[in-house]
This record gives sequence, structure tokens and C-alpha cells, in this order.
Amino acid sequence: MIDRKILAGLCLGFFVLQGCIKDAPPNPEADIESVQVDQSLLTGNVFIDQINRTITLNLTADAFQNGISPVLQLSEGASVIPASGSTITFDGTADITYAVTSASGENSKVYTVKVVNVGNWGFDFENWQSNPTDGYEFPIESGNVQIWSSGNPGVALSGIPPRRDAYPTRSTTAGYLGSKAAELVTIKGTTLSEFVGIRLFAGSLFLGDFNASQALLNPLAATEFGQPYVGLPDRLTGYYTYTAGAEYQNREGVVQPGVKDKCAIYAVLFNGSERLNATNVMTSDRVIARAELADGSDKAAFTRFDVPFVYRQGVPISDKVMVAIVASSSADGNEYRGAIGSRLVVDSLRVIPRL
Repeated sequence: MIDRKILAGLCLGFFVLQGCIKDAPPNPEADIESVQVDQSLLTGNVFIDQINRTITLNLTADAFQNGISPVLQLSEGASVIPASGSTITFDGTADITYAVTSASGENSKVYTVKVVNVGNWGFDFENWQSNPTDGYEFPIESGNVQIWSSGNPGVALSGIPPRRDAYPTRSTTAGYLGSKAAELVTIKGTTLSEFVGIRLFAGSLFLGDFNASQALLNPLAATEFGQPYVGLPDRLTGYYTYTAGAEYQNREGVVQPGVKDKCAIYAVLFNGSERLNATNVMTSDRVIARAELADGSDKAAFTRFDVPFVYRQGVPISDKVMVAIVASSSADGNEYRGAIGSRLVVDSLRVIPRL
């Protein structure tokens, strides 16, 4: 028979333990973690930009006309309006948004849906917007859609001042045609970036997205290149000016006498709907063709280039392909080598299709 004192002690201990164990607080996160759409309605993958809170859809013409019913995966316990699975249509009268509220009710986020249509593949960089928090600029296309990105979101993590002119990629009024162009400048690293061995940031601009989740762990993988392309490209054309900085330095910041910086402008056609990045865009077996500016030397006045896509022999072409366009003020900027002050201005880029 159990002693009453022992039984009373066990009961007291149980109630004390119960008093110490509290329910876990509700999840404060309010993210859309994934968006699933019937693959037959897409020309490319769905991309979520958590920094700018946008969802980019690459839709077929029928899907754009008839609407879609995305299935959303949210942070645990979060809710969203309109609900996951609801049909959304694109009539052009207003932005389509998803309002997410965390399980705790403390936080909320609004994601804007953007539909990409890059059918004409002509880019004049006339319209720009600024990130409201960090101050950097990015170009936008017709329909207020962002299909271009840069290294600016990564640079923002280095403690740079939140001003457009502090970043390596921004707009300029000194364009070839129209009122604006894209200006890419190689800048000195910050105290924080130099602590991790990054002594300069090259100005960069590319079709695709910057994946902030990879920015510190693997900066090269953070640059995700490509947009869906219909058909096959023949040539990449455009205009540029370039001035190399005075002193080329290696990754350790040591000046390399006799070495002169150069710019890079190239395009890559590749298979599939998954983007490539700076670690594999030149080496992946998915690459079908490349078009690359051969002369990255100084050009005081706007100079036209017209470079062909050179197709690899024997590479099969799938029914879904993507094209990446990449420009940099320092060709070796992905390795943090170049000359501080190197300046590239690009304007009126065109991808000319095969007839």
C-alpha cells in the first residue's frame, strides 16, 4: 500500500511540474514559404522574393486570361487572404496581393503578385524603383514587374548607407536613348565586408533574382540567373560605355601592377525552368548557347555591340528554356577582384530571336 505522504508528494510534484510547463507561444512568422501552380499553366518556375515581398509568376497566355488557383504553404499557423486555393484573375485594374497574418497575430506581411511577360526581350532601363528599407534601386519593366536584380541586396547587409548612390548598381541619366540607363560601379568594401574578406563590390545587373537566404552562406549561389524564353535566341545587342578604375587589386586587396580591369556583358541560354547561378552558369551541362562581349576594354562614348549566341554541338534542347543576361563593372567581380571606380553604363539591350 502506498504511503499517503509519498502519494501527496507525488501529487504536489505533478502539479508543480504542470505549472512550470507552459504551452509554446504562437508562431510569430508570417511568410509565404512556397506557391504551387499547375505546371501546365507555367512557362517557368514560381519565384518568391522575401526581401521585396513579391511572387513572380511565369504564366502561359491561357493561364493569364483564365486565372489560376495557387496553393500556398505558409508559416506554421499563419492565415492568408485570399485563402490558399482561391482563384485569382488578372484584369489589370489593380495589384493582386496576399495578406498573411502570423499565428500569434503580432506580425503581418503583404505579398504582391507579379506576372512576367518578356516576350519582346528589349530592355531600356527607363523605370526604376527603390527598396523602401535599404534605399538601393532596381529597374522595373512594363506592368511594374521586377525581372532584373543585382548584388545590391547583398551589399545592403554589409552596413552600407541606405542611399541609392552608395550602392554599386543604380540608374543614371547619362544613357544612350531615353532618360535613363543602368550604371554599374565597382566600389570599396565596408568595414564589415572586409572582416569576411570582401574588399570590393562590383556593380552587377542580371535577369533573375537575388536569394537573400544564401547571401552570407554562399554569395555566388545567391545570384539566381534566368527568365523563361519562348523560341531560340540568335543575338544579343546593346550599347555601353566603360571606364576601368585606376588600380586592379586581387582578392586580398593587393594592387596588381600592369593588370587592367575590364567589364563583362554576356547572355546564356539553358535548359529547364530552374535557374542557374554564379557558381554554375558557365559550367552547367544544361547550357545550350552563350553570347559574350569579347571587348571589355574602355569605351569613352556609347559603343554598340552585336554578339551571336554560339550553340554547343550535340546539346538537346528541351521544351522549356531560360535566358540569363549578366553585366558587371568588373569581369572578375564574382571573385571580388577588380578596380575600385570601374564604371559600366549599359542601355538598350536586345535579344534578337532566330527567324
